[in-house]
Amino acid sequence: MTSKVGVIGLGAMGHGMAGSLRRHGCQVHVCDVRSEVAQAFAAEGGVACASPADLAAQCQVIVSVVVNAAQTETALFGPDGCAAAMAPGSVFVMCSTVDPNWSMALEARLAERGILYIDAPISGGAAKAASGQMTMMTAARPEAYAAVGDLLDAMAAKVYRLGDRAGAGSKVKIINQLLAGVHIAAAAEAMALGLREGVDAHALYEVITHSAGNSWMFENRMAHVLSGDYTPLSAVDIFVKDLGLVLDVARASKFPLPLSSTAHQMFMQASTAGFAREDDSAVIKIFPGIELPQKP
Repeated sequence: MTSKVGVIGLGAMGHGMAGSLRRHGCQVHVCDVRSEVAQAFAAEGGVACASPADLAAQCQVIVSVVVNAAQTETALFGPDGCAAAMAPGSVFVMCSTVDPNWSMALEARLAERGILYIDAPISGGAAKAASGQMTMMTAARPEAYAAVGDLLDAMAAKVYRLGDRAGAGSKVKIINQLLAGVHIAAAAEAMALGLREGVDAHALYEVITHSAGNSWMFENRMAHVLSGDYTPLSAVDIFVKDLGLVLDVARASKFPLPLSSTAHQMFMQASTAGFAREDDSAVIKIFPGIELPQKP
């Protein structure tokens, strides 16, 4: 296993992934736009870096866990970006949810610099990232896989190898996000109807989570609603972005996605109503005439 690994982005997922790498014996260098977050990780046994370029000068493998393609571009090619500082043969592991075509183009751009690339979006949530139990959907050239050794397995319980070129990982993640977004929207709609009809929310949750109508998203996200806690583990605007990507991909091939379109509009409505940075379960707040449980 490569001893020095860099992680850019210490959000809900990145922080847990960096911790998993450290537990597996790596010297983990980290960089985040919030310098205090990187310093806090360093205090626990990592190495804080001032910029992506500083991190790249010290690490052969860089794992990027930023929000989107624009932030990835900045981390790679912006001022103090890591691409210019990465040695030939280095590996860039991209874990964001992005347009598959953009990911394929990035592989070609990095190849011109002699940098290997792994298209590796992730799923599972912060708790699974912290315990090394998340899922990673990857696609890469064989030499990129060979170079990372056990690092992917150190971060994820399931590492799916979906192709020998970038793009396949991002396509599968897009489909996962289609289902995740639709399921959250459907769960919110169901709970909202129950509340409107005067059903006890906790009783409804108990019945549904033990019945055929249950989904992982209903069980997970409606627990947030019951507790009245909308602290963002995955924010409303994440699904504005991700379902937007889903629709962009489908639009390019003129493929109809009626459920995805409706769910996207629901998250858009929640975002413009002021809930953009709340937990994605806050999409339930768009429904009128319901009294939501309050945080104790």
